[in-house]
Amino acid sequence: MEIPGGRSKCADLNWFDAHLDLAYLAECGRDMDASIESCGGPDLPAAVTLRSLREGRVAACLGTIFTEADGLDAVGYPAGNAEVAHMCGVRQLGWYEKWKGSRDRGIKASSEEGIKILILMECADPIRNVEELDWWAERGVAAIGLAWARGSRFAGGNSNSGVGLSTDGRSLLARMDELGVVHDLAHLSQRATEEALALPGRVIASHSNCRALLGGVNERHITDETIRAIAERGGVIGLNLFGKFLRADMKAGERATIDDAVRHIEHVVQLVGHTRAVGLGSDMDGGFSAELLPEGISTPSNLPLLAEGLSLRGWSYADIAGFCWGNWARFWGIDSRG
Repeated sequence: MEIPGGRSKCADLNWFDAHLDLAYLAECGRDMDASIESCGGPDLPAAVTLRSLREGRVAACLGTIFTEADGLDAVGYPAGNAEVAHMCGVRQLGWYEKWKGSRDRGIKASSEEGIKILILMECADPIRNVEELDWWAERGVAAIGLAWARGSRFAGGNSNSGVGLSTDGRSLLARMDELGVVHDLAHLSQRATEEALALPGRVIASHSNCRALLGGVNERHITDETIRAIAERGGVIGLNLFGKFLRADMKAGERATIDDAVRHIEHVVQLVGHTRAVGLGSDMDGGFSAELLPEGISTPSNLPLLAEGLSLRGWSYADIAGFCWGNWARFWGIDSRG
């Protein structure tokens, strides 16, 4: 797929990344306006700063508010402590408001300029009660995953096998539906996933891969049945680029490949019968360094390798553009620039 001069058309596509822990990185000391070489912060070498996203043509993303029960870094809180979780969440919300405010005031120093950020709350514990959801939604929270791996007051996480939705979790989902806030199934336990899917609501899996390709047991990955259910509701599954979530049998020091990533994309397509239910949810720098991304990808500027991998598999330009940008853009109702 070439254009005059030998440049791949894939290099000119914009990207929508459905899972980036931007505020988490800032809270943990990364300079998000710096280059990846000088940004500092956790899990170096880095892949993600606001500048590197812009350079990689990531034109929109879901930026998370991520909190971790009993976590030891800046986003941790004692399990069950809604007040401390709330404070952690509000601090992260402040980063998104700061970046948006700089852009709206025309401050050119902000690398966020040109990137549309929707907010995804990853673990709902910062919401102290169901009535408070309205406050978060008014401030830009567009999607919520009720739990991270360790679970929350609202639902079991993928490390809590057998734990489903709590009473408050069901009430929160109902209010989310009333406000148009999307459900993210990415980190729910299997039981919580099934209980959530038994209820109405718009659903996605922001950064999830195919359990059937990874041993069929780990609840961090989603089943074929869940993939079909999300697609039937018009939702999208975001491909996670963490190498161990692409291939389960890697040896120490080995990296996943572009072909491993394409295998997950095409598994979704084969299950649902079309290409509209899959996009990118890279989770770049979400607790791991660039060295654990697939071979050849170390920054967002390398994402065209995924598009080229799909081209080699016979995908049309329109379907590739859908994976890169259009499928998520359509789901969120934003203009197509892919």
